[in-house]
Amino acid sequence: MARRISEIAAALGAEAVGNVDLAVKRPQEPTSAGVNDLALAMSARYAGAVAATKAKAAILWKDADWQALGLDAAVLVERPRLAMAHLTQSFDTPASGDGVSELAQVSAKAHLDEDVSVGPFTTIADAAVVGSGTLVASHVSVADGAKIGRNCHIHPGVRIGRNVLIGDNVILQPNVVVGADGFSFVTEGLSNEERAFMSLAKEPLSPPDDAIRHRIHSLGSVIIGDDVEIGANSTVDAGTIRSTSVGRGTKIDNLVQVGHNVVVGEDCVLCAQAAVAGSTVLGDRSVLGGKSGVKDNVVVGKDVVLGGGAIVLGNVDDGHFVMGYPAVDMLDHRAQMRGLKSLPALLKRLRNG
Repeated sequence: MARRISEIAAALGAEAVGNVDLAVKRPQEPTSAGVNDLALAMSARYAGAVAATKAKAAILWKDADWQALGLDAAVLVERPRLAMAHLTQSFDTPASGDGVSELAQVSAKAHLDEDVSVGPFTTIADAAVVGSGTLVASHVSVADGAKIGRNCHIHPGVRIGRNVLIGDNVILQPNVVVGADGFSFVTEGLSNEERAFMSLAKEPLSPPDDAIRHRIHSLGSVIIGDDVEIGANSTVDAGTIRSTSVGRGTKIDNLVQVGHNVVVGEDCVLCAQAAVAGSTVLGDRSVLGGKSGVKDNVVVGKDVVLGGGAIVLGNVDDGHFVMGYPAVDMLDHRAQMRGLKSLPALLKRLRNG
């Protein structure tokens, strides 16, 4: 559906200039935009591409000379990524369903509020509850006693375990698993990993008397707060006794592992391939960069940022930016890297006297 430049500017909370009644059909990169498209060039480095675009209108950086770029209209924005968020929300087609599919299997003991849609080959088990306005897509399984809030979007292939509690406005991308058993086993005597930690690797390891791993079952579940999004193929394990929890507003990327008993605070961000081991606490607004990891039973404070690949082996106080393995404050990490870089020259000087 076409939108006028004035409407787009209003949605972005930005300034519209030129022919604000000009209508555009879709946003596009400048090099591929046609005459009816809206070119996206929110940085001055795209000025050349805008000057060559076929589009008559564009979203530009705040102080851009839109007339010199040959445009008929423009929307001028101060914060490009925020503008992109509002723009994509405005142009996206909202998900919709067609009620409960005849090919879905919904238990007579489950409760579905009004305006719930359930796709084909989805199963909803006994005592499960799905809130109004929620879309449960195809090939989803919702286990006994699970509760899904209002206006959620559960994408295809999602698995929701027993007694999982999911808040309102939650998005679970394809193949998310919430509420699988935690990875928790114990041997009769001390295992090799326990002996390694206790001896600090000072003693050689040998086969234990009994290496059988006895499974610790997960009797808890998972609590997901409102406005949480979990990316494709990510997992949040059930707690052993108490529930694992993910706080309101937290966003989890694809391929992320949240272990059993973990407490994730509000408005956190966990980027792709991050992993949080069991019984760890992440404070509000923590950010875990891609491929970062946090060991079990530690506390990461509020407003902490882990750089990509950082591995946290101990508690981190509020407000720190840490990097490296083991993770240390960013400035210390950079000093260590500079020191390592200078080692070859230093060794050469020492050899030469």
